[in-house]
Amino acid sequence: MAHDSKITVMRRIPFCAGHRLVGHEGKCVHLHGHNYVVEIYVTGSKVDSLGRIVDFAVINRLFKDWIDNHWDHGFVLWDQDLEAIRAIESVQPARVYKIPYNPTAENMAAYLLHQIGPKLLAELPDYDLRLTKVILCETEKSAAIVELP
Repeated sequence: MAHDSKITVMRRIPFCAGHRLVGHEGKCVHLHGHNYVVEIYVTGSKVDSLGRIVDFAVINRLFKDWIDNHWDHGFVLWDQDLEAIRAIESVQPARVYKIPYNPTAENMAAYLLHQIGPKLLAELPDYDLRLTKVILCETEKSAAIVELP
């Protein structure tokens, strides 16, 4: 079937990670962790012979592998939060991933959308895909949605 419209597919990836929010007015100022779920939305218009813009397994491989290797079972910390970085790195082995922002759900989702996603999708030159939206669920009740205009 030919498609003359944009198609978006979504892959959901759960992971566990710790963080803290520098300057938070409540308990999130402390080091703590979450069972996150990230939803990756990829948009394209070119379909293959099966009618897909991309196999879900391809998106899973790219994004889940990156999350597993960088964020899962580690601490996502602001690169300016030297106190927390020192504390976590003082216990070996330690997994710390530093981002250039306070690691709120909003900032982590934006980081995936703008920094990581485009690099990962560039590994698929045979596809015409864009990462258009990321939803990062910090808890079962709270999520941040970041999407391209």
